[in-house]
Amino acid sequence: LITGKLASVLIPSVGLPTTFAYFGIAFGIILVILSLPFRFPAAGWAPTGWKPAAGSVAAADFTPGEMVKTGTFWGLFLCFLIGSIAGLMAIGISKPAGNEIIKISGETAATLVGVFAIFNALGRPLFGFLTDKITPRNAAILNLVIILIVSLIMIIAREGDTGLYTISFIGFWLCLGGWLAIAPTATATFFGMKNYARNYGVVFCSYGLGAIVGGIISGQAKDVFGTYTVAFYPTAVLAVVGLVLTVALLKTPKKA
Repeated sequence: LITGKLASVLIPSVGLPTTFAYFGIAFGIILVILSLPFRFPAAGWAPTGWKPAAGSVAAADFTPGEMVKTGTFWGLFLCFLIGSIAGLMAIGISKPAGNEIIKISGETAATLVGVFAIFNALGRPLFGFLTDKITPRNAAILNLVIILIVSLIMIIAREGDTGLYTISFIGFWLCLGGWLAIAPTATATFFGMKNYARNYGVVFCSYGLGAIVGGIISGQAKDVFGTYTVAFYPTAVLAVVGLVLTVALLKTPKKA
């Protein structure tokens, strides 16, 4: 909502490389300032009267090496990858898919992308709340079911189906934001807090991989088949695969 509009002003006036340089400097300054109040709490600290929810505390702490040997890790990694592929692909083609498939104007598509971004932000607290309440496993199942439904909607969407397009892309953007809440919580829940920073660093690699694969899927769909509609078949299939993986693998691991 903010950086996109700033970029649209800066790029024509100063060029792409300089725009990135400005953003890098600004983000560096902001992050340093915001990090100054951070302090590590004393070992074992917890808020007065706080009790962890059932199943929210890992039975054992895993190192990254131990973590990657578990089926739980691969279930989480692959499901996060699937959510990232679907979400990041949708972000990349939100506007052109609306123009091509639904035949909405560029101005309308741009406005709707701003709306989608709001739901992407809302996905984080919403799925963070759900992950705490119904466990990471059930939150992942819900997220993947939504991805499956909105993929199928976009497969059948045709010219003039602005409502279907809007609902679908709200779902994609919401679910991508949701995985950025599910994955870190699941990492802590399944593998403990002692090595959390290193463990989540490994899990988060799936997000970067998802950006690459999602871009390839959307680009190839358009180049080979001439339409973005084909891009939603893989996301539907991947959502089903993710549901199977979640049910089979996303459970509390046993430490060897």
